[in-house]
Amino acid sequence: MSAEDRAQDATASRPNVVLVHCHDLGQYLGCYGADVDSPNLDALAADGVRLERSFCTAPQCSPSRSSMMTGAYPHVNGVMGLAHMGWALDDDWTTLPEYLGDAGYSTHLLGFQHEVPDDPARLGYDRVDTDTKRALELVDVVDDFFAARADADDPFFVSVGIEEPHRPFRREYVPDEVYDDPDPADVDLGDFPYLPDDPGVREDVADLQSLIAGTLDPAVGAFRESLADAGLEDETVFVFTTDHGLAMPRAKGTCYDAGLETALLVHQPGVVEGGDVHDDLVSNVDLAPTLLDLAGVDPPTDVAGRSFADLLRDGTPHDRERVYGEMTWHDRYNPVRAVRTDRYKYVRNFSVLPRVFVPLDVAPTASGRAVLEQFHVEQRPAEELYDLERDPHERENLASDRAPFETAAEAGDPDPEYVDVLDRLRSELEEWMEATDDPLLDGPVPYPDVE
Repeated sequence: MSAEDRAQDATASRPNVVLVHCHDLGQYLGCYGADVDSPNLDALAADGVRLERSFCTAPQCSPSRSSMMTGAYPHVNGVMGLAHMGWALDDDWTTLPEYLGDAGYSTHLLGFQHEVPDDPARLGYDRVDTDTKRALELVDVVDDFFAARADADDPFFVSVGIEEPHRPFRREYVPDEVYDDPDPADVDLGDFPYLPDDPGVREDVADLQSLIAGTLDPAVGAFRESLADAGLEDETVFVFTTDHGLAMPRAKGTCYDAGLETALLVHQPGVVEGGDVHDDLVSNVDLAPTLLDLAGVDPPTDVAGRSFADLLRDGTPHDRERVYGEMTWHDRYNPVRAVRTDRYKYVRNFSVLPRVFVPLDVAPTASGRAVLEQFHVEQRPAEELYDLERDPHERENLASDRAPFETAAEAGDPDPEYVDVLDRLRSELEEWMEATDDPLLDGPVPYPDVE
């Protein structure tokens, strides 16, 4: 066999890769223990593998997605804020679709992207269809795509971007029957220990549950059905994830776990299956190297991300001892860096913003108003430390002797029991910032030079 024939044979044997990603979901699915109807996504978890402790690099859309596409942290690849506000990938970064395209894959974007402000072809897609980003409208688009690919010779990568459940949870274009209108009084707020028990919060949660159950979940179920109908299921890696945590106060826009946690479900028949659940720490900076590995393509070695494909295939532990999170710009300047280990979370705040940062899409909502009324007078501490084993909801800041999160208190000395932990994590974060040439080390990061 000639070298050309061997190359063609290797390409033909490679699996297709379907990456479905949505907005602002966190881990709010039934398979993660949340009180929400998500039978199709739960079935995906049961068929494949669920990552219990999957985190993003940034609790906001564009920076997090830039890490998914490049394997690099936002302050390294240049996306330190939202794409529609002028932030974009630096030109010298290679993206996941470009890596796969170079390996013989055809590459496609259906629906939503937010890594670049204007031309998504910059990301390396052969075909771009962004006419809709709505879950239920994408069902026919994806069905037509899989049907057209049924007899193709080359493997494909398709990124399917879904807008829901981004705010607002009540949407004019969503059919009325989607909203089952549960009684807010019956809503279980146990999934939201960081929110006050307020009638407006309950209404928000009820609408969120309806939007997930009525749009996102059935759409993903339809995608998988279309894949099977086209005869492509057995030769395809199917991945579902989200960009960051829920669009709730003290979640999206923060480096608490509620802002950084992400659903991550992977299925590849005969390779990644069985309903396993892994609690290894993984970051979405690892996603591109992992998908390349699963596709039989050597991952890059000059990025921060590392493949956890062996964890998915046979449970080989992923050797990540810590994940990092960051914010720089959102709808305002909000510079934060954080490191999370198996047990501890250290957050360094480089500004004097209020105690709780609430993005503009969340602030005017009922839950946003309720939280702002409760915490608007408190200034954010420079340092935060949480023992996640004792305090999983990050309420008691051990970097000072302030009282639990719900009550105002003056900052003071760190808890004596945790001084060594604080010193160690502070040093680890500083070393990471220095190693990655974080621009925050040189002072405030300016807004991009765009109109």
